[in-house]
Amino acid sequence: MKNMKLNTIGIGAALTFSLCVATFAAEKDVNTKSAWVSLFDGKTLKGWHQVGDGEWVIEDGAIVGKTQTAAKLYGLLVSDKKYQNLRVKFTFKSLEGNSGFYVRTHIKPPDRAHGLQVEVDPRNNTGGIYESYGRAWISKPDAEVVKKAFKLDDWNEMEILADGGHVVTWLNGIKIGELKDDPVVESGHLVMQMHSGNKLMVMFKDIRIQTLKKPKTR
Repeated sequence: MKNMKLNTIGIGAALTFSLCVATFAAEKDVNTKSAWVSLFDGKTLKGWHQVGDGEWVIEDGAIVGKTQTAAKLYGLLVSDKKYQNLRVKFTFKSLEGNSGFYVRTHIKPPDRAHGLQVEVDPRNNTGGIYESYGRAWISKPDAEVVKKAFKLDDWNEMEILADGGHVVTWLNGIKIGELKDDPVVESGHLVMQMHSGNKLMVMFKDIRIQTLKKPKTR
């Protein structure tokens, strides 16, 4: 009986320890990142505002950017809020012209988006990272990798991680671009782009974000 009691106590202690570890891990995970939040209700442009040329409209539950002629100014759809450390996902269909999705971006009149742009294009470099009005291409993707990942004339999923100086992009689950120890870490807007100088047709939907805690300094 004595040994049975000791075994029971030992098992109970082990279970308690395991529960504490699991609880700590869960709490740590909760403190590290927030839940996923939708940034598009599928019906309106609430939470976003337009800058520059072109027309952003809602069609069939998607945000559609289109220009019938070569626009003189960029057409930007800018998030009202700013974000710094984040993970963002969206699906897109790029049919014509050059587009992009920005993170940590600052807008300067009349149509300049200064920040990290993830390329969205039906021809090449989709998922690559470009700094507008700055360093230009800072993670230009491998053409064969993009060709393997990209679904022409179809819906694609993009995921972007911007955690401190670490920036990564995935196209349909395949890693495309990556920056390490990037100096551009201040908070900024999310932006969808219609490039000036070309006719364009691009669609975005299922836009959602997960905000992250500020990384610890080493």
